Amino acid sequence: MEENFTNIELDKIDRKILKLLQADGRMSNAEVAENVNVSPATCHRRTQRLFDEGIISRVTAQVRPDVVDLSVLVLVGAVLERSTPESFAEFEAAVPKFPFVLECQCVAGDFDYFLKVRVKDISDFNNLHRAQLLTLPGVRQLRSFFVLKEVIENAPLEF
Repeated sequence: MEENFTNIELDKIDRKILKLLQADGRMSNAEVAENVNVSPATCHRRTQRLFDEGIISRVTAQVRPDVVDLSVLVLVGAVLERSTPESFAEFEAAVPKFPFVLECQCVAGDFDYFLKVRVKDISDFNNLHRAQLLTLPGVRQLRSFFVLKEVIENAPLEF
């Protein structure tokens, strides 16, 4: 269920806080406060409001895929047999069960979905493709695109 954030007002200070935390989520409250020129108490109150209102949904660490032996990135386009609310719901319920799927987007165009998948190597992907991806409900076709180079990844939002 999507939330509606159209009534939330963000001023210059809120926007600065968001930009700083996107760049470095481990920045201390005191550092953020100093950078946006407010007191630490004011900064904490504003940052907490950004969390409470769902503007900041979470803070995570970015792990280098090569260090954890998951250096192959594959984008998988999926076409479903039928374009019905039920088939889309079944597919969307099944995808989160696969831990190797990092992202799943429903798209318009030649595909119904794009999956972002991280694996150890091509052989690993081949095994996952055969044993798991092809078992996703309602799938008529999968097309895989092996990423040769990640040019931009998880870029901060500009607003």
